[in-house]
Amino acid sequence: MIIRRNIYPAIESVLPAPEALVVTGMRRVGKTTLLKTILEHLPSPNKIYLDLENPRNQLYFEQTDYDAVFATLQLLGLNKNERMYVFLDEIQRVRNLPSVVKYLLDTYGIKFILSGSSSYYLKNQFSESLVGRKYIFELYPLSFSEFLQTKGLPPPPISDNPAAPVSHALYETYKVSMDEYLQFGGFPGVVQKTSQEEKKAALEDIFTSYYQLEVLQWSDFRKGHKIRDLLMLLLARTGSKLEISKLSSLLGLARETVSDYLAFLQGTYFIHLVPPFSTNRDVEIRKAPKVYICDPGLARQFAQVDEGALFENAVYANLHPKGHVQYYQRKNGLEMDFILGNQGYEVKLHPHKDDVRKTQALGNEIGIQNALTVSRDYVALPGVIYLFNL
Repeated sequence: MIIRRNIYPAIESVLPAPEALVVTGMRRVGKTTLLKTILEHLPSPNKIYLDLENPRNQLYFEQTDYDAVFATLQLLGLNKNERMYVFLDEIQRVRNLPSVVKYLLDTYGIKFILSGSSSYYLKNQFSESLVGRKYIFELYPLSFSEFLQTKGLPPPPISDNPAAPVSHALYETYKVSMDEYLQFGGFPGVVQKTSQEEKKAALEDIFTSYYQLEVLQWSDFRKGHKIRDLLMLLLARTGSKLEISKLSSLLGLARETVSDYLAFLQGTYFIHLVPPFSTNRDVEIRKAPKVYICDPGLARQFAQVDEGALFENAVYANLHPKGHVQYYQRKNGLEMDFILGNQGYEVKLHPHKDDVRKTQALGNEIGIQNALTVSRDYVALPGVIYLFNL
């Protein structure tokens, strides 16, 4: 089935604009499917789709004469007398593609809809070459609301008061799906498998593909095994503060090298670093960020991490696409797991009344308008929400 991704309306809104549209994200998150969905729903017949994993299609764009590239597109059926749409998938396969796109966009007014894996270098190339000429959309594994589409379940009702208690019946409606999502995550290729063995094998394949094709093929780091070791250390530290000095010591690498590796892993969407919340920017920079993995299924499959950290990772994965997420923690240990705008979230497996009260009190102290507790288990308390409420 075709899943209508949450990002689709935002993409649809800029299709009339002249700028190029770039969809990026980690491997296997559904970029190709999204591109083909846009292609299918575009009413114009004057459109071409090319997969740049095909060596023949790569040759079209490796020509040094960019006018010849345009002539080739015309031979493939593009009509220069109408608005032209060119869809290119796997754009990281052609190194000089940003300059080709810039020329054809400026000279012939072609509307480009592009997708590519989250190559660290690809992202930087497009940032430099298409300044003011592009929209970048980042696609992630399925959120829980998107996951529910695959199960044929309706979205939960939207309440005017998110702090109001949720009925046990509503919780039970989504419980089985929540359990599956927390165990195997939201990669579309994993979700579509029917057995646990197939899902686990699909997760293994995603991790192997990322390491072989993203880390080893696209990075220029000489010590690939050190990045592998760092990956495993980070997986085991899901939801924890990042201590670069300790990682440096464990890996036998300089701090600067570890920082470069972390930037690469973040730039390729495998990890996310969550900064501390502070009104003082200097304080925020000094404090260590927390690390989370791109998908709850990968975190569970490859890390010996407690259930609380794994559930926290799943909550983060659903908050992150909505905006800039931070965390708050005091020296005495009092904390708010996530802050998004004026909303705070404390994550608990099975919160008690005191937990909810402390979360709300802390929210008031630090100026957070709404402070809610996200629970995995059902508890009949006001101020408690669940994965399906995010």
